[in-house]
Amino acid sequence: MRRCRNCLIPDAVPGVELSKDGICNHCAGDSPTLDPAADEAVRREREENLERALVDARRHGGAYDCIVALSGGKDSLYLLYKLKVEYRLRVLAYTVDINIPQVAWQNIRRTVAQLDVDHLTYSPPRSLYEKLFRYLLRNQEERGAVYTVSYVYAPLFEGDSIRLAVEKEIPLVIAGYSPGQPAVERMLYEFSRQLICETDWTPPELARCGEFSAEELAHFFDPRRFPAGTRFPRYLAPFHAWPYNQEQIMKAVVGLGLTASTRHASPIHSNYPINWLLMYSDLRSFGFNPYAPEFSALIRRGKASRSYWRIMAPVVDAMIRHRIGPGREVTRSLQWLGLKPEELRITKPRGAYDPVLASA
Repeated sequence: MRRCRNCLIPDAVPGVELSKDGICNHCAGDSPTLDPAADEAVRREREENLERALVDARRHGGAYDCIVALSGGKDSLYLLYKLKVEYRLRVLAYTVDINIPQVAWQNIRRTVAQLDVDHLTYSPPRSLYEKLFRYLLRNQEERGAVYTVSYVYAPLFEGDSIRLAVEKEIPLVIAGYSPGQPAVERMLYEFSRQLICETDWTPPELARCGEFSAEELAHFFDPRRFPAGTRFPRYLAPFHAWPYNQEQIMKAVVGLGLTASTRHASPIHSNYPINWLLMYSDLRSFGFNPYAPEFSALIRRGKASRSYWRIMAPVVDAMIRHRIGPGREVTRSLQWLGLKPEELRITKPRGAYDPVLASA
């Protein structure tokens, strides 16, 4: 596999072409063009909107100004710090206890204690998630395992956060999504009001397949189940608005004592264990790591370290393929779910699991 010598994107990614000197068409400005000035103007507009939202949240008078979705990764830890310490918000940290690794739990406990914030943990039925993961991995949509599982899995805990905000009359739910997360069709800085106030989040394919009961599907958020006049929170991703640099945040959480070490701050060690199986499946299906385009985009925009990922990207891929080091989670997840590698298949068309907007 060849990689762009500037942004490290593999030439196996659809639409990527490398020149003779090893520069990809994205970096060359052919497709798509980069416009740093326009990107910065959009960022500043979002930042102004975010500042107004945080001021308004402080004025609303409830017990909490915001919920922070706390996964234990570097971004959610730093986000909690900024909102509690720098913005002096009354923050409720919230963790959905599914597939969180021990490193992330250590980060969560350390940060919550140090910042002295209230913290709620919700443990949904593990049998549901096991059943869901098995079905999705056997029936991936055409964008592969990471896309399929992430964008069915994430709406479950996002919806849990929204329900909690409604229950406690909290005006904001705030998540540590970095630029490039989630997929742009789902969010750019903020979930749309239509998505939160009008749309059933139940994945259509799950409702059609007959494998899941009405009780199981009811775990997906649906605003139509709430009384008329319910006030739903805004759901924001501040790292789409603030200046963002992955390496600086990793250093910050270590320096602030929110994590015990650089290893604890690394996304390689703090991510969901099942994510190793998802990457394994996509490497088998597509020949490249599904996160490569995202990290390459961050590198092109100066938000991630090229020198770090020049070393770590091929190392991570090797650990996944050979199931060594953290890549041993591939084997553990297969055993947990009772799956064999040949069962990891793409069987559904693009968009099979995407919620249908109310106006569609």
